[in-house]
Amino acid sequence: MAEAWDNALLALSLLAIDPGLGGICIRARSGPVRDALPLPQAVRLHPAMGDDALHGGLDLTATLATGALVQRGGVLDRPGPLLLAMAERCPVDLAAKLCLHLDAVRRPLIALDEGTEDEAPPAALTERLAFHVDLTEVPLREAVGPPCDAVTPHPVTVSADQIAQIASLAAACGIDSARATGFTLRAARAHAVLMGHAAVADADLAAACALTLSHRATRVPEMPPDEAEADPPPPEQQNGEAEAETDDATPDMPDEMLLEAIRALIPDDLLARLAAQKARAGRGDGTGALRKGTSRGRPLPSRAGRLNDGARIDVVATLRAAAPWQTIRRHETGRDGLHIRATDIHVRRFAEQAERLLIFAVDASGSAALARLAEAKGAVELLLAQAYARRDHVALVAFRGTGAEVLLPPTRSLVQTKRRLAALPGGGGTPLAAGLDAAMTLAGQAARRGMTPTVCILTDGRANIARDGRADRVQAGTDAQTAARLIRAAGHAALVIDTGNRPSDALRQLATTLAAPYFAMPRADAARLSATVGAALAD
Repeated sequence: MAEAWDNALLALSLLAIDPGLGGICIRARSGPVRDALPLPQAVRLHPAMGDDALHGGLDLTATLATGALVQRGGVLDRPGPLLLAMAERCPVDLAAKLCLHLDAVRRPLIALDEGTEDEAPPAALTERLAFHVDLTEVPLREAVGPPCDAVTPHPVTVSADQIAQIASLAAACGIDSARATGFTLRAARAHAVLMGHAAVADADLAAACALTLSHRATRVPEMPPDEAEADPPPPEQQNGEAEAETDDATPDMPDEMLLEAIRALIPDDLLARLAAQKARAGRGDGTGALRKGTSRGRPLPSRAGRLNDGARIDVVATLRAAAPWQTIRRHETGRDGLHIRATDIHVRRFAEQAERLLIFAVDASGSAALARLAEAKGAVELLLAQAYARRDHVALVAFRGTGAEVLLPPTRSLVQTKRRLAALPGGGGTPLAAGLDAAMTLAGQAARRGMTPTVCILTDGRANIARDGRADRVQAGTDAQTAARLIRAAGHAALVIDTGNRPSDALRQLATTLAAPYFAMPRADAARLSATVGAALAD
């Protein structure tokens, strides 16, 4: 872990030499280890900053006091490095604004990542930062040592062979970003300046590759085959000619040594991290839909609008919108005082993450009922174990005989769930339409409470009980399609899991009607079922 600390100190020193390196992402909890880092004096940012704080705008107090427009600058107008706390909570719109700023201005950004394993700063932002260090496992006793002394930058040369070597190493690591190779070249030159070299040496190139390429790798690079048995030189070659070739050749560092430096810093769980990053980049991160409103949640920038029910006026934003027009309005009306019009009104806006409800509609009919119910029970318990972190609720609907029954209302209580799932009835016909109707009713109730419902259907597709309770296979299929169209029209998400021994064309058609993914999973156990549901919800 001392290596991670040394890398952090070295990266900060290289940033001080070349601000064009973009910045560094430091993954560490707030505490004495992170406080021991010699971070420079920086302009502090936080994820909830709005446009007025970032870019500045009208200084309302000075404008009203002087009667003339007075503009004030934003935090991005202040000189010095930027420091973004809680970078894992940075919203996409703020990340986009910071990306535009970093592309236009050469100044480093220090992103402090305090998130858990399934949280990370926006990828577009970290793409513009050359370095990434993880200090989560560094003990306090190793967090010692001052950074390198400040040095005066001087010109450093780099050979064309070294540039080509950087490009080949990036390709070997599965890196397709042009910024990565540019950062590696900049870091090699900065390291040469730090070491007092006039040209990039092997040690400079190795340090730069390890710091800038290891965290971007999408695959573990393969080492080149050993060439221990090289062809001996021809006997007629003269010693003088051999010495001349040695003197003229450029002492390049072998690729295998640079690859080994990169491999040393690649995390052991690279594949798992890439899978988690892909899931985060999908439709959701395990939570429900993002809902915007005027009542509660995370503050958003105010917008011009009407005072509808529950809306709250943003007094400061309203006054800022009205201030530039005061002189004109006074001349128009002939009255002194403050003139506020309907077009000046700005209302407060908020965004909150809705809780998600997973509704399992389980086929409890026939001879395979016990197996399917056991799978559903295990999957529900596995999903509930993660519900506290993902803010998910689960519910269970079982359909058999001539109707459906809500066996488990929406809950996050693991104790209550196990008690309700202890003994579930099974056997009888397959009233698929009744199960879909019960799931839709539950989803509608959850949506009215502000939740985001998702219906997960587990059945073999052999519907044989119509909505009116008659044993009619054709009518049962028609009723199931009608219920599916109603679920889709209501806007509820769904997925269909076929538990039959053979894939069912009727269930494929049902999934198409629902606009839902279809999975054929005969003999699926609880763990596989839970993993399938989680992966489908993350896509």
